[in-house]
Amino acid sequence: MSNYRIRQGDTLSALAARFKTSVSALARTNKIANPNLIYAGASLRVPGHSGSDSFQPAKGGTKRPSGAGRPSGSNGGGKVDSSAGAGNSGGATPAMRKLAAAGRAAAMGMGGYNSQGLCATGVSRAIQNAFGVKVWGNGNQIDNNLPRDKFKQVNMSLAEALKTPGLVLTWEKTSSRLGSIYGHTAITTGDGRSSVSDFIERNTLGAGGRSGLKIFRPIV
Repeated sequence: MSNYRIRQGDTLSALAARFKTSVSALARTNKIANPNLIYAGASLRVPGHSGSDSFQPAKGGTKRPSGAGRPSGSNGGGKVDSSAGAGNSGGATPAMRKLAAAGRAAAMGMGGYNSQGLCATGVSRAIQNAFGVKVWGNGNQIDNNLPRDKFKQVNMSLAEALKTPGLVLTWEKTSSRLGSIYGHTAITTGDGRSSVSDFIERNTLGAGGRSGLKIFRPIV
């Protein structure tokens, strides 16, 4: 077993080919929930590797592809999201899974599958239950009130965020009357479709009329 430090422009599929293993083997060994999402600076364990590879960039260096910093979303070839911060092994961390579970519990205890118009309350309750931190504000204020020692803003699409559990989503505005004033916030479940707040929204990707999306990743 050897360790490799993930670099800008790396993809899990390219690393699997380089180290003569498979995407699924790398994902399983490193507990990567979403093979399309790996992070610059993270340490990747390479199963069955002899250690003969220098783990240095290919001759001529590693060129950062256009759009690096965003996941590619195909065949385990996720681009590095450098804004998510180094030191994470990719996919969902225990803190993220804990927040996703707390979010679902809060949603089921409030509205179930029906919105109560209390999205920020649901998200705040989940964060408090998961991490013991009370976050105040409505849907478009929570992003400014998240403690920066526990949450880091990341740069990815909504589609990719929904594949990863335990991310906090905030929108400045939605299409409803109240949403145009207070915005909306939710926590991803990781199934690629739904998010939770004061209720479980089955198809967050299909919810139109929302703008000003920001995404935050727990770093606790």
